[in-house]
Amino acid sequence: MNLHLAEISAHVAPGRHAALLMDQAGWHMSAKLVVPSNITIVPLPPKCPELNAAENVWQFMRDNWLSNRVFTCYDNIVDHCCAAWNKLEPWHIMTLGLRDWAHRF
Repeated sequence: MNLHLAEISAHVAPGRHAALLMDQAGWHMSAKLVVPSNITIVPLPPKCPELNAAENVWQFMRDNWLSNRVFTCYDNIVDHCCAAWNKLEPWHIMTLGLRDWAHRF
């Protein structure tokens, strides 16, 4: 995560600041995390998947392509996840992330 934040930081324009919305996974909120000075982490409330659209994408993939399987090994899991991700169309990803309460105005 530290390497990821350093890479993001390197691409923030000089004089600008990045706000990163993150869930509260342990590696996102670890005391060992080194947050660059041009980044602020904004933690999402716990157990609020409606605020994190990526959760809907993962849930859709689990529901449709990854559930009720027995994986034979780590590589098999990765292969199935990659295949599921590649089945997603851009329009489908966009619709999974839409929230009626955010778009009804």
